[in-house]
Amino acid sequence: MRKYFGTDGIRGRANGVITPELALKVGQAAGLVFQRGDHRHRVVIGKDTRLSGYMIETALIAGFTSVGMDVLQLGPMPTPAVAMLTRSMRADIGVMISASHNPYEDNGIKLFGPDGFKLNDEVEREIEALIDGELHKKLAGSRDLGRAKRIESVHARYIEFAKRTLPRHVTLDGLRVVVDCANGAAYRVAPETLWELGAEVIAIGVDPDGFNINRDVGSTAPSALVHKVRELRADIGIALDGDADRVLIVDEKGQVVDGDQLMGVVARSWKEDDRLTQPGLVATIMSNLGLERYLGGLGLSLARTAVGDRYVLEHMREHGYNLGGEQSGHIIMSDYATTGDGLVAALQLLSVVKRQERPVSAVCHCFEPLPQILKNVRYGSGEPLRQAAVVTAIEHARERLGNGGRLVIRPSGTEPVIRVMAEGDDRSLVNEVVDEVVDAVTRVAA
Repeated sequence: MRKYFGTDGIRGRANGVITPELALKVGQAAGLVFQRGDHRHRVVIGKDTRLSGYMIETALIAGFTSVGMDVLQLGPMPTPAVAMLTRSMRADIGVMISASHNPYEDNGIKLFGPDGFKLNDEVEREIEALIDGELHKKLAGSRDLGRAKRIESVHARYIEFAKRTLPRHVTLDGLRVVVDCANGAAYRVAPETLWELGAEVIAIGVDPDGFNINRDVGSTAPSALVHKVRELRADIGIALDGDADRVLIVDEKGQVVDGDQLMGVVARSWKEDDRLTQPGLVATIMSNLGLERYLGGLGLSLARTAVGDRYVLEHMREHGYNLGGEQSGHIIMSDYATTGDGLVAALQLLSVVKRQERPVSAVCHCFEPLPQILKNVRYGSGEPLRQAAVVTAIEHARERLGNGGRLVIRPSGTEPVIRVMAEGDDRSLVNEVVDEVVDAVTRVAA
């Protein structure tokens, strides 16, 4: 068990869990862990558009410079851009200040190693041990303190990187694209990238004020995008989340396309082009059984991991896959990026749409998803899933579903919530088993 780190860095209420004191110690501890060698060490720090980002960034800078690391400030940038720039700028560590799709009241600290990949559990535990240790004994001397500098050219660097993930002859000419940036980190780079590739771009969710990130916009609230696509008769809508590492698509009919369908589109395209490094892809236990059946029909496999894009990526790296992701829209294409990249995933889909010269609805409807029900139960403390009544309810639910469905129950890695998901061919049965488990969890959590 880790004290501070969850499934995606350190996350919690800003100035509650994520305090300046904690951010200072994270900067010091991470800086010490990644000081390897005698060279001048550097860290890049990006953030999304939350008000608390200023506070956390300042505290992190104090932490890193106090242990002798130079800081390069990127300003508001997508998480995948920070990962890319960590490698590109030869930094020893990268930091993204973001709580992703959470509301503005929350914030988080995500760390990347010098290779641009998120840290593994072992390194996170090493950092946690230092946070709770005697950091004041490990500070740099007065002559060895770090410096901080703001880098101005990072937007152009990332835009050029994103464009180069497409062949040079591919343009988006003739496409009317609505992009929803969730009032988040991609509010500048995403519309500019699409425009430079030739699309007619209508941008929404591009007026961040520190408070409105993910509020009624973005991939977790796609209704605004659906309305705009229908209103303007656009060819496609692209919805990013607050830090732009996930994406959902809205087709020309206003129908939402999730990450499972996107992975199906890309998997088929890459199989046809002989670009898959393994005959399949990696997804989590939450991906729809319909995707697994669809891939099976193509002669491809679906490897499943625990929930969290880091676990998908770990499996991809260990077993040689170059495509993976989550139903929520984290799509990882390791040929291009070391983490989920919502914009790059959208560009890959658009390239398929252009090549096939078919509407997005026709391209993206790969399979009919099985009925899948997900409900959340909030709890105060303790471990509800260990209670006998809950264990019994889960066993009974699995027996009722049999081999024709799946039941997944797990605690959230970012909030005190138990997620109960079931799927199968019989929708009424799926509903019933989910309600049974939810009722059992609710009773013990009350």
